[in-house]
Amino acid sequence: MPPIVIDLFSGVGGFSLGATRAGFSLIGAADNDPRAIKAHNVNFPNSRHWHVDLAGVSGKDLEESFGFDSATLTGIVGGPPCQGFSSMGHANIEDPRNKLFIHFFKLVSECLPDFFLAENVPGILNEQNDGIRREAVSFVDRDYILLEPMKLSANDYGAPTTRTRIFFFGYRKGALMDLKESDFAPPQNVETVLVHNALMGLPRKISHPSIQIDGWRKVEPLCGGAFGARLHGSIPKGVGDETSIKILREERKVSGCIGTEHSTEVERRFATIKPGNRDAVSKSVKLKIDGFCPTLRAGTGSDRGSYQAVRPLHPTENRVITPREAARLQGFPDWFQFDSTKWHSFRQIGNSVSPILAEHVLTVIKNSLIPKE
Repeated sequence: MPPIVIDLFSGVGGFSLGATRAGFSLIGAADNDPRAIKAHNVNFPNSRHWHVDLAGVSGKDLEESFGFDSATLTGIVGGPPCQGFSSMGHANIEDPRNKLFIHFFKLVSECLPDFFLAENVPGILNEQNDGIRREAVSFVDRDYILLEPMKLSANDYGAPTTRTRIFFFGYRKGALMDLKESDFAPPQNVETVLVHNALMGLPRKISHPSIQIDGWRKVEPLCGGAFGARLHGSIPKGVGDETSIKILREERKVSGCIGTEHSTEVERRFATIKPGNRDAVSKSVKLKIDGFCPTLRAGTGSDRGSYQAVRPLHPTENRVITPREAARLQGFPDWFQFDSTKWHSFRQIGNSVSPILAEHVLTVIKNSLIPKE
């Protein structure tokens, strides 16, 4: 049986996809966003799903909900909320969501898996957050070998985005072979994937009718290499929505090609913006066709004003990108499903770790596991 993991603060499942593609079995996922956990359920139908505020959950609760114990659980992965640490936001040390970062480590100490892997924004390493990190690590420093926080950029691992995140990794002595930070360095033979590679085959002309009419569109031939092969393949057993996979294979159609209606004036303004430059009004950056996509943002939930994230402009069309284009740029395959609305789709994509980066990191961990007797 494959080693098992659970995904906490799972969102739509970037970490989950990376884990299953690395060879782990995902037995459970938990998140407090009902639409994110619903979409996660679509993509991981064989896993257990728990819509819950993890702040009030104990390790025992996780064991009972997902059906594991410390002897059977291999790993816990997750991306605790980062908004309080983000330089793109207010970087508020008093943000109550910051405590969830600490709580992730507390749950690890109560479940005692063989390893844990947490992801957050670079701002977590700022001096003002030293106390938060120390408190978090205090729950696991006795039982785990801890590596220094690793700053990894998704484009260095074959994703078309410069999204940079900090990974916190620890493992129990005797459960894994000795690992060091350099083991997680980018492979020397990694292919560079640029915006034009990522968007290849997707429709460029997008109209704005209803989701039922315009959400599913046919894709043309894809780029080659590992990135192109993973867009329609590399589907782990028991992962993916069967209907969506069938439509992709038989009709070569993908969901999420949902347009945003712009006025003629706005389209004309977008047309004057050079690649790499920012629109003065919307603050949207026009993507460079031969460059990387900058970090996609998530916006805020309904509890914090429901503000939409700034969406990049398509490199050749006078419009913002579609959810499916955002998914490609983040490293998600075409068969992966998101919410049916643009707003929630972009939130789910922007909140997610790039599955390409997650797969690489978790493959290193998977290959280092010491078989249990």
